[in-house]
Amino acid sequence: MNLSMIDKLIQDALNEDVTYEDITTEAIIPDDLLSTANLIAKEDGVLAGLFVFKRVFEILGEVEIESFIRDGEEVKNGDIICTLKGKTKNILIGERTSLNFIQRMSGIATLTREFVKKLEGTKAVLLDTRKTTPNLRILEKYATRMGGAVNHRFNLSDGILIKDNHIKAAGSITRAVELVRKRYSNLKKIEVETESLDMVKEALSCNVDIIMLDNMNLKLIKEAVKLINGRALIEVSGNVNLNTIGDIAKTGVDFISTGAITHSYKSLDLSLRIV
Repeated sequence: MNLSMIDKLIQDALNEDVTYEDITTEAIIPDDLLSTANLIAKEDGVLAGLFVFKRVFEILGEVEIESFIRDGEEVKNGDIICTLKGKTKNILIGERTSLNFIQRMSGIATLTREFVKKLEGTKAVLLDTRKTTPNLRILEKYATRMGGAVNHRFNLSDGILIKDNHIKAAGSITRAVELVRKRYSNLKKIEVETESLDMVKEALSCNVDIIMLDNMNLKLIKEAVKLINGRALIEVSGNVNLNTIGDIAKTGVDFISTGAITHSYKSLDLSLRIV
């Protein structure tokens, strides 16, 4: 986890929220006033981002936090997640920024956990994607892990995934794989995106490590799994939702990836209240 990157995200968010001072708080709250506040869950879900929430107040200073629930744990409506004690001004200044981070991260973790539960009893592993909010990927991929998913490549430098546009530009799967191996030899695993059984056959002939079955219906997925027969790892992507993922997993694939967990989540309802 790149903590300096996270600190920059937090500082940028604080600067966005306070141009020069919180004019309401400065007018009402004495500088020496101290308060206690609780972070409370207002609905059930999975917690993620508590360390970011805490870091907001560490950066602002003069606020101590005691937590009772850890990231990755389930919370129930009414649970007190943590208690803040310290400078009232800083609690109020950091309130919205800290909640924005933790509510969104917890929403991702909560939706991810729903997907993961659909895979119980199968060997399939849930993967996230690069369909993340610009500049917030480090936090959103952390949140999917807290929900029980495994991170796919973090960025384009992390792994080789030959997609449809690569194949079109190169002319064929075979040529694309040849060009990758010419540059990297066998130092990196190669994954190829396929959309038909003919493409699966071509990928197999290239001895790639992972074959992605993209936007295939259940019948085609089953046929592809039979065709591959353990000669490569299998990932399914496209048309993956809470209604379809269970049946996809039962076909025997190794991985199922979905962007839904980082682009179609609902923020978890949390509230910060001075007591």
